[in-house]
Amino acid sequence: MSGTITLDRLNMTKIPSRRLLALAVSLAILAPPAIAQEPLPDKIPEGTVLRVGDPVTQKALELSGLIDEVGFKIEWANLSGGPQTSEAFRAKALDVASVAEIPSIHATWNDLPVRNIAYRERQDPIAHPIYRFGVSPALGEQIRSIQDFRGRRIAYSPGQAQGALVLRTLEAAGLTRDDVTLVEIPSTGDVYPVALASGQVDVAPLGSVYIARYIRQYGPDGARLVDHGLRDDPSHLWAPQWVLDDPAKAAAAAEYVRLWARATEWINDHPEEFIQGYYVKDQSLSYEDGKAAVEQTGIQVIPANWDEVIARHTHTIELLAEATGNTPFSAEKIFDRRFERIAAEALAQGSSATRQEELTQ
Repeated sequence: MSGTITLDRLNMTKIPSRRLLALAVSLAILAPPAIAQEPLPDKIPEGTVLRVGDPVTQKALELSGLIDEVGFKIEWANLSGGPQTSEAFRAKALDVASVAEIPSIHATWNDLPVRNIAYRERQDPIAHPIYRFGVSPALGEQIRSIQDFRGRRIAYSPGQAQGALVLRTLEAAGLTRDDVTLVEIPSTGDVYPVALASGQVDVAPLGSVYIARYIRQYGPDGARLVDHGLRDDPSHLWAPQWVLDDPAKAAAAAEYVRLWARATEWINDHPEEFIQGYYVKDQSLSYEDGKAAVEQTGIQVIPANWDEVIARHTHTIELLAEATGNTPFSAEKIFDRRFERIAAEALAQGSSATRQEELTQ
């Protein structure tokens, strides 16, 4: 399915805050009444177990010593991202996990009831994007900007953040899906760098350590990176609705959100320790790869109010709905507002993880 989607629906960093606020207010008015929810329990019963797929936070908690403050049992799963954690949710094998913006949308369209329970973003999302587009070595001289994507084969993962970014980028370049060939490939591990190097695709969104590694390995052969200039940084914790309906697990999830926030703060403040402890020792990467990943991330911050977040998320839902033929819905449906302030309120005063706009409030 192809079609043109207005640009102001895509580059949310360029939408004035007053417009976002107006959208948030209109969403609140137009959205159907939310299902009444009990307040979050504040006591975690003895014997409660929370099964968590969030390897980065796990290591940060261990390195910082915050793991010693956990008042319940956590069973860690080496899982993250939409496809893996959605499957684990359906199997009732996981309670909470770390994902980007898109999985909760596709889960809702595929009848998996989930809610986002925590949100963070990058302090400067344009200078520190999560993804940059890699160009195959054979086409490095021909593809220098997103406008040069016309007629090219682009790696596309519809159920992941990378897929939505591809759609946003095409519109920002004045292109439609008919102007390119979208090659559906799930983005896991080094699949996209390998697809680029082998000539399976011409362009692919690369993230994390694969950005620096790709250009270091294939740059001499002609590969290059292309910036998209769009906001691509939403990061969430999410959980199935049945987990949040369980008072014991809901209380444990709230406590985990607090620890997640403090782990975010610790990573901001201890980049060298995180590079050595996570990327080098845990992930067996080179120091150079780890340093590049940390520099690419920059400072991560946690807002105390989700109004603008939900407005941006609803725009993304509209974009994907038009591209896929699914029915759009308000993002209020997939955010559990009971958790809205928990993460931000767990941070120390003046924390590096507090949004700059909120430091003066």
